[in-house]
This record gives sequence, structure tokens and C-alpha cells, in this order.
Amino acid sequence: MRMAQEPSVITEGLETLQKVDKNVIQQYLEDMLPDILNFAVQIILAVLLYLVGKRIISFIRKILRKSLERREIDLGVRQFLDSVSKYSLYFVLWLMILTLFGITTASVIAVLGSAGLTFGLAVQGSLANFAGGVLILLLGPFHVGDYIVSGETGHEGTVKEISTFYTRIQTADNQTVMIPNGKLADGAIVNVTGQQTRRIDILVGISYDADLKKAKQLLGALTDQEERILTDQPVNVFVSALSDSSVEIGCRFWVKSEDYWQTKWDMLEAVKLSFDEHGIEIPFPQMDVHVKQEDKGKKQSV
Repeated sequence: MRMAQEPSVITEGLETLQKVDKNVIQQYLEDMLPDILNFAVQIILAVLLYLVGKRIISFIRKILRKSLERREIDLGVRQFLDSVSKYSLYFVLWLMILTLFGITTASVIAVLGSAGLTFGLAVQGSLANFAGGVLILLLGPFHVGDYIVSGETGHEGTVKEISTFYTRIQTADNQTVMIPNGKLADGAIVNVTGQQTRRIDILVGISYDADLKKAKQLLGALTDQEERILTDQPVNVFVSALSDSSVEIGCRFWVKSEDYWQTKWDMLEAVKLSFDEHGIEIPFPQMDVHVKQEDKGKKQSV
């Protein structure tokens, strides 16, 4: 009898345990269901708020850009203000999204305040770049469209955009370079196209045996034939130096900034062809060695 009752007791215990487990799990799920539904609703609302907020931010930025264009504000200033407004509006949007999950603005500010030192150290480079961008816009060492050379980084190219933290330039070989505003504000900047006109200096060495006056006449004739040279600026043809192996002569004239490189290249080619045609030798560096021998032939000096 005892052996027959033991299996039934165990079976009843297992059935009771299964019923208890099912009841506990069911009760747990029923208790969690409102929280799960509430969280799902928060996620949906956050996604909807982000999508709507994104459209509103785009609309506000569009209005801001048109307003600045109507006032004929400098393009670099417009790009900078557009970038600042973008980051500011998205920061406000994310604060609104966080409030949906019970995180108040005061809590976020309190966290940022308590971690102010660490946060400041972490973003000090970004803050320096932001301050550099403000200085660039206030002082105006260059504008969008100018060709600049950065002494700090060694990069050069045409300025395409001045944003909140970086200035984007396009190099002559069509590469895009992002330069931090802090480096541009702290370092030397050469604005190649900052002025409407530029001076070209062409120097060329001729042989000491060549006809100096004829060489100068040829240079003068070439400058007279070049239409891109500005006639309201002085044109000089001169002897620059008496070098070891040549007489260095040159010509100096002014052109529009956009004509600088092409005019210089064309003039250098024209000088070489003209000198070759008229027999004006352009020597390469050379050294004459004289050997002095004494009477007895025992010593030589060079």
C-alpha cells in the first residue's frame, strides 16, 4: 500500500507545482503588461516626435537661410549660423524626447553641471574650434570662395564652407580637407585671393656672353604682347643679380588674381621660346676649375 501511494503523491505534487508556476508567470506577465504597453507607446511617441521635429527643424533652417540671403549676409556667416541653429535645435529636440521617458530637463542640466569639469575637458577641443569659427567670422581673414594657405596645417585650397567646428576647403587636385577652426584662428593664414590683383615676378638667368640689352628688349616685348597684364600698373624689366654662372634679369607686372597662374605659366614658356629663337643662352649652373702647376711640378693647387 505504501509503495502504491508514493507515485500518486509525487504526481500530485508536480501537478500542484506546475499550477503554481503557471499562476506566478501569468500574474507576473499581467503585472508587467501595463509597463510594457506604456514603454511601447513611449517608443512610438519618441519616434513620431523625432520625425516631426526633424521636419520642423528643416523648415526653421530654411526660413533662417532665406532671411539671411535677403539681407545679403556673407555666405560664411550664413553657413556658420545655419550650423549653430542645427545643433541647437537638435539638442532641444532630444531634450523633449528624453522627457517622454520621465527624464526632466532639470535632471539633464544637473548631470551636466555635476560632470562639468569632465565634460569641459572632453569637449575643450570642440569649444576651441567653435570659438575659432566665431573669430574667423568676426575678423574675416577669409571668406567662402577665397583660396587660402594654412600655415598651421600646411593645407591650401578654396574655402567651400565655414561650419561650427571645421572649415572645409577644396584643394587644387579636387580633394576635400576639413581643417579645425581653432587651428585656422591660432595659426598664420595666407589669403591668396584676398585682393583683386596680384604681382608676377619672372626671373631668368642669361649667360655673361649674351646680349643683355637685347634680352631686356625681348622681355619688354613679351609683356607688351600679353593682354592679361594690367596697363594701369607699372611694368618693370631689370637686372636682378649678377650670379656665379649667369646674369639674372627679370620682369615684374600685375594681373587679376584669377589670371595669376595661367599668365605666369604662359610667360615662362614664352620667355624660353623667345630666348632660344634669338640666341640668348640660359646657362645651367657650372664651375670653372683652374689648375696651377709650379715650376718643379711637385705641387698643384685647384
